[in-house]
Parts: sequence; structure tokens; C-alpha cells
Amino acid sequence: MHYICPSCNTENKSELTFNITEYICKSCSKLIDVNRNSSQKAVKKPTENVVLEVGQKGVIEHVEYTVIAVIVRKYGSDIFWREYFLKDYKNNDAFLSESDGHWIFLKSVHSEDVKKEQNDRIAVLNTKNYRWYETTPCSIDSATGFFEDKLSFKLAKYKEYVNGTEIISQEQSGNTNHYFFGKHISKFTVKKSFGISQMPNYSGIGIVQPYYFDIKQTVTVFCITGLLICLLQLYVSYSRTNNIVFEEAIKFEDVKSREMISKSFTLSGGSAPLKIESHSDVDNSWANFQLSLVNEQTNEITYASKDIEEYHGYEDGESWSEGNKSADFNICGVTSGKYHFAVSAEKDGSVITPLDHLRSPDSRVEISRDNTGLVTVTETALGNSTTFSDGKSLEKDTSAVAKLARESFGHQKLDSLINAEAVNSSTTPINNSVTVKATWLPVSFWNFIIILITMIIIFSIIYWGRYLFNVSKWKNSSNSPYPQSS
Repeated sequence: MHYICPSCNTENKSELTFNITEYICKSCSKLIDVNRNSSQKAVKKPTENVVLEVGQKGVIEHVEYTVIAVIVRKYGSDIFWREYFLKDYKNNDAFLSESDGHWIFLKSVHSEDVKKEQNDRIAVLNTKNYRWYETTPCSIDSATGFFEDKLSFKLAKYKEYVNGTEIISQEQSGNTNHYFFGKHISKFTVKKSFGISQMPNYSGIGIVQPYYFDIKQTVTVFCITGLLICLLQLYVSYSRTNNIVFEEAIKFEDVKSREMISKSFTLSGGSAPLKIESHSDVDNSWANFQLSLVNEQTNEITYASKDIEEYHGYEDGESWSEGNKSADFNICGVTSGKYHFAVSAEKDGSVITPLDHLRSPDSRVEISRDNTGLVTVTETALGNSTTFSDGKSLEKDTSAVAKLARESFGHQKLDSLINAEAVNSSTTPINNSVTVKATWLPVSFWNFIIILITMIIIFSIIYWGRYLFNVSKWKNSSNSPYPQSS
């Protein structure tokens, strides 16, 4: 069908056949009454951010639509949004509404299908509740195209009810009410459907804009991912084991001036930690071992050194202790290959072995030494005791007690005699070695735990982000379900 504008004789035609009451001439922008074939008034032509033209075709939800009209509505002096009137080949109506780059696809619904509750704050459609968002008075700023009904340039009110990405829009103009059901549509869908090259930029959050992440879908993906990780961890746990690749008690005297080279061993599989456990019977002393892990294929060497120390004693009537006889650490990220260890060790040379008592051949004196090195000489006849700092001090001392001790032991070297007897009589094992054990750990739960914790943190951030998103979406509403900051 086509119409000749009575004002400028321009032909205005449409491929669709439907009852037209008015149209706006594409050339002179005059509003034409079809029945009278007369010009009513000049109407401003929509231009700013208008991306669809009358007659343009596009496919939405598998249905081809034709743009039959474009209206730009205005709220206040500086808020505008665009409405595109569509028809399919059966003359069914649909609408595209765009505001600040956010698009809504709408269709008409019968007013009797929409129920109002709670003083018009809730609209119900198909048993689903929609919360009143805002009521917006508006007028037509500009328009073009073909219209089935007469255009009203009077002030109209739009009342929106929202539930997630869906909307019920009530248009009130005079005594008439029209209801539309709409839902968010991606601007990329509109762009692809109509072959648009340039789209309006996003600004703010749309009234039915979806959150960036689908929470239900995210939960499903994370649960499936977590389950797959659990199954993979179970498979690894049952198919691979932690292997002891080296374990030996290394005597300090054997590695005093050289390194001990271990037998070669092979590690297979992915990169994993190599756990090193060490133990030495230190007692108020220390020990140290140096370990080199040598990759025989690449000659790459990883060095490690560890101190083992343990001290104890009495102070102010209370016992104290610090340190440990064992020390563990990991060599991380060891790859597969053939390896051997080079180990050296040393210990504290000042370890003192306590001596309970050493009686002289003539039984006139007894000598004892504690673990701090103090030497005590006791005259058995009188029961008197005298303490010396060490055995050498006893040998050099000129006191009567020291002379008695030297005479009673036949002038033997007392320091050597005390040390030898202490070793022979001590019930405490002498620390002469350090035990080193290396275990290959291809089975580790740390990565598994870290991934699960990371997923929980990410989901928590997404969930909290959705709350902040909805707060921002409803900030311009007079009926927001969220607390609004003042």
C-alpha cells in the first residue's frame, strides 16, 4: 500500500497491509489523516540515537518483523527513550524499546490478564508477581511512520512492573490503558537481527538488564567442576602412591670431610614436591646437614640446608625447652627424571655427657659431672663437696680437695678419665648420626583444596556482586526492595 502526501506529493509506501489511520510523511514530516487526506501538523523527525528505519526488516525469536513506526518519548527536559513499532507478516504487533543502550522486546497483553494487588504495587500475570518500579509521565518528542491509531501528543503515564529480566508496562493516556509484556533483549541480538552497524552506547544499568552471571548456571557449573575435581583426585589417590626414594642414617664421622653420594633413583609423573624428613638425637646441642638433589640428566642441582637443635634446662625453679630433634621441609616442583643425593653433615662438638659418679680406687673421693660441665668432688668420709668448672680446672687446682682427688686416682689425667667414664656409664645414647628420609609426593590434596576454596571465593564474590547490581538497578525506584543509602 502507498500514500501520496497532500503537502509535498511524496509517495509513502509500506509492504504490509493493515488499517492505517495516520502517517507521518517521510519527506516533509507532516502528520497526515488518511481518511481526510489532510495535513494535521508538523512533527519533529526522530534522529538522535535512532538506529532503525521505517520499512527495515529483522528476525526476532524466529519471526520476521518490519519496522512500521518510530516514536521518541521524553520525560522532563533531558530524558529520552525510543520505541520501534513492529509487525510480522500476519500483522501481529510487537515493540522494541531502547533507553541508554538497553533494549526491551514487548508485546501487547489484554488488560483483564493483568491483576493488581497491594494497592497497585504488585502486578500479576500468569501467576507471576511483578513489583512496581516507577511511574513516568512522558510525551512524544518526535515520530515517523504509519499508525493504526491516532497519535496523542498529550501527557501520558508509563507505569512499570519488574521481575528480574521481565517487565509489565502500563500505558495510561486519558481514559485508556494499554498493557505490554516485555523482556530484556541483548543489543547484539538486535544488531544481528536488523543488520545494524552502529548501536547506542550502554549507560548505567537497565531496568530489566540481567546480571552478568547466571547464578543458577554458575552453581551448576561449579558443582559439576567440583565433582570432576573430586573424581580426578580420587583417581590420582588410588592410581599413584607416595614413594620413599631415600632413607639412611648418616654418621657424622663418615661425612666429616666429604659428601655421601646416594644411589640413583627415578621419579616419574608430573611435577610434585619431594618431602625431606630429618632426625638427630641432639641434647642441648645442634646438628646440621646439607643436601643436594642432583638431576643426572640435566645436571641441575637443588641445594638445601637444615639445622636440628634442641635445648632444655632449669631457670628460676622452672624447666624450659626449645627446639626439636626432627626437622622437615619440602623441595617443591621436582619434575620427573633420574636423581641422586649428595649429603654432608656436622654436629656440635661441645656436647657434654653427664656422669653420675666416679669413685676412686681407695674410695676416699667421688667425682660427678652434670650436663652443663660442672665437676663436683665429694670427700666420702666427711661428705663435703666442692665444685669445679670442668675436669681441666680440677687437674690444675691447688686446693686440698683437688690434691686429694689427684692422689686418690694415682695422678691419672682426671679430665680424660671423667670423659671416658661418662661415655661408658651414660644411659643417654650418644648422638653420632642424622637420619634423612626423602619421600616423593605425587599425591597431594593441596591443589585440590586450593581450587575448591578459590571456587567458593569466586562464587561468593559473584553472589555479592549480584546483590550490589540489583541495589544499583533499583536505586531510581520509589518501591525498591533494597535499602537505599541516603
